[in-house]
Amino acid sequence: MISGIDFPVWISVGPWRIHPHFVFESIAYGVALRLTLRNGRRSSLSASQQTSVLVGGMVGALAGAKLLVMLQHVYLAWESPLQYGLLLLQGKTVVGALLGAVAGVEITKKIIGLRQSTGDTFVWPLLLGMMIGRIGCFLTGLSDRTYGTVTQLPWGGDFGDGLSRHPTQLYEVLFLAVLGLMLLFWQRRTEKEQPSAKSGELFQRFMVGYLTFRLLVDAIKPDFHPLLGLSAIQVACILGLAYYWRTLRCLGQGLYGAVTKS
Repeated sequence: MISGIDFPVWISVGPWRIHPHFVFESIAYGVALRLTLRNGRRSSLSASQQTSVLVGGMVGALAGAKLLVMLQHVYLAWESPLQYGLLLLQGKTVVGALLGAVAGVEITKKIIGLRQSTGDTFVWPLLLGMMIGRIGCFLTGLSDRTYGTVTQLPWGGDFGDGLSRHPTQLYEVLFLAVLGLMLLFWQRRTEKEQPSAKSGELFQRFMVGYLTFRLLVDAIKPDFHPLLGLSAIQVACILGLAYYWRTLRCLGQGLYGAVTKS
């Protein structure tokens, strides 16, 4: 069991004690932005096109993150209006941000007449940034609302309420690391075997992998599950997977082929 940790784990910098969520979220944004700008220098898009796509994605991510957190915790609107208001002000969801960013980028591309896929540029910045951010979520404890349900498993953790819970934040860090290795292996193999493969597939595979993971892992989170036992985030994951149904079907066929061959 994860024990001996006093949540939240404040970060000491000289005479100051800084909240872990702020520290790791800031690092995550900084690292992701740095990698995105570096990848942008390798892009065939013009500077104005890159700026438009980036701004469109950021606006969409902000809108999606806020909208989904509002739906995810809508029960607080009548149980605790003040807490609900604070949550809307401070809270956000990764799934909402990702889906909102996709919508924002696609709308922007239609406006500026861009048909080229742009998602692959963001895969590695997103992966690394999300891993760093989830460490901050874990160190924050209960107030972050990203912990799991009560469990008797030996790696459960007490986040401050005396209950042993699934450390779902660490599950996500581990999953993203594995997903990153799988995508890296696929990318290198594809570059050797199919140098002219269409762009955008790396991002699509990332989205399918992450949305599938969140659909499953959010089942062991103590959230509001009003829709056939599903939370708003899980419903958003299903809608996102439906949007990427071609990639999902391709991956399913590949998995089936590998199983039948073995």
